Amino acid sequence: MKFMKLGTRPDTFYTEQATRSVVSDVQADLVIKINETTYLLHKSSLLPKCGLLQRLCSDSSDSENVPLELHDMPGGADAFELCAKFCYGVSINISAHNFVPSLCAAKLLQMNESLEKGNFVGKLEAFFSSCILEGWKDSIAALQATDKLPEWSENLGITRKCIDSIIEKILTPPPQVQWSYTYTRPGYTRKQHHSVPKDWWTEDVSDLNIDLFRCIIMAIRSTYVLPSQLIGEALHVYACKWLPGITKLKNSLGSAAITEESKASNRKILEAIVSMIPADRGSVSAGFLLRLLSISSPLGVSPVTKTELVKRASIQFEEATVSDLLYPSTSSLDQKFYDTELVLAVLESFLKFWKRIYPGAVDNRHLLKSIRNVGKLIDSYLQVVARDDNMPVSKFVSLAETVPAIGRLEHDDLYQAINIYLKVHPDLSKADKKRLCGILECQRLTPEVRAHAVKNEFLPLRTVVQLLYFEQEKDSMETTSSKLQKSHDLLLGAKKRPATRDGHGKRSLINKEEFNREEVTRRTSHAEDREKGQHKAKQSDAKLALDLERKMVIREDSEEIGSEKLRVAKEGRMSSSKLDLDSKNNIQRARSKKSEHGRQKGR
Repeated sequence: MKFMKLGTRPDTFYTEQATRSVVSDVQADLVIKINETTYLLHKSSLLPKCGLLQRLCSDSSDSENVPLELHDMPGGADAFELCAKFCYGVSINISAHNFVPSLCAAKLLQMNESLEKGNFVGKLEAFFSSCILEGWKDSIAALQATDKLPEWSENLGITRKCIDSIIEKILTPPPQVQWSYTYTRPGYTRKQHHSVPKDWWTEDVSDLNIDLFRCIIMAIRSTYVLPSQLIGEALHVYACKWLPGITKLKNSLGSAAITEESKASNRKILEAIVSMIPADRGSVSAGFLLRLLSISSPLGVSPVTKTELVKRASIQFEEATVSDLLYPSTSSLDQKFYDTELVLAVLESFLKFWKRIYPGAVDNRHLLKSIRNVGKLIDSYLQVVARDDNMPVSKFVSLAETVPAIGRLEHDDLYQAINIYLKVHPDLSKADKKRLCGILECQRLTPEVRAHAVKNEFLPLRTVVQLLYFEQEKDSMETTSSKLQKSHDLLLGAKKRPATRDGHGKRSLINKEEFNREEVTRRTSHAEDREKGQHKAKQSDAKLALDLERKMVIREDSEEIGSEKLRVAKEGRMSSSKLDLDSKNNIQRARSKKSEHGRQKGR
């Protein structure tokens, strides 16, 4: 970093009882107050170079030694002392760090070339244009210094000139970069990489405050020279430097009032970064968007910003990894560790986005690939959050059910998540187990996983029965299919059998006749088997009908005999001869009916 040395005299300024003065044989005749500091100086040294002091001293008589109050001095007492030392010829060093307050103070004191050639303002402006603006880090440092004097810097054109110099250097092709820069990426060593990286400027620019950083980024974007991914990398570097981690942030929420001020500053930074993200997909990573989203709620960002983050994260959701989703819950009312609400919001937005882009296009390959990638991501995420002791079944099931059916080719990963959840939560009620396992489809499990599930003691009995039923049904279908395939293979083998030739070289018909005989035999046996099967089925049906008929006849006989006995009991007061005669007639009628049923059965 460059600097300018002015003056040759040694520094003879000293402090005595909160008063700054200079060693001299001449008595001080100029008193200047700047905030809490008082200066005892000499008019002979300062007035020839300071137009403001000339005017203020001319307004007062020489006999009066009235202090001059310059409380609005830009840069305060330090900047004024640099100007005073220049007037005394004391040796001073000017660099990009103290240039801004020095120039602003010199401008206020009117230390112009019109008063004296080679005055302080002229030397500072020459140093600014020839050294500071020509250097990369000098321009960054000078622009950073304008943060303390924004109005003065803007009015004097310092801010605009620094920004233009920085943008010009950023747009310079990397092979032409000759100045020093800061680049501390992990694994990068300048000795091994002779070429300049494309994002060489991002770390130095991240030292600026958010307003100045925004000015530079928006100016670069307006040129359309750099790719959006490079702009996104600059935003990522800035966010990593200024935004706190989620654990640190969560602990600071309940701290002192200073933390509220820090929260407001971080909220401003987050909202500004989101507004600067290029519209191009992939300009920033999905993990970066999810990290910003995870800290948006505790920082209290605006709903517009949060909605934009959810939308941007959902567009690139399939690119995320499980580690990108593992953020602790920031709600004070939520006891669970992982923030599943964040993942659910992004997942729902992802599905809405694809339905809007591809309405009804279920067979679209790109759509299916994206949804299945997201489905696999969610199942892997569920396997991690299932280990949370405080994870409620409702949130687990809600997240699993949000994935559409086309999002899972197999349910193996989902089964693993459910199995982990059941092991970690052994005290689940039957209703919760039923609800949890209800999202599992047995037919979508691979044979290995299905065999494990049948022996899983944590699964409810109903799920195990469904697995066994599906396994039995599948075995039956495979047996039938194998028989049909075997018959088909025999038929193809007979057709492909080569024909022989006789002694005269003519093709023989023996194989054809053998094939015809085999085919007739096979069809005949198949027809006989079918007829036997039909005959057995008819016999079974006839036997079943005969048994039913026999039961009905016996039931009818029992009912008739019972009714006759009841009638006999009611006529008990009749004469014994008549009673005997009626009883015999009733018995004969019952026997005749029974014999008729027997004849019908014999037929």
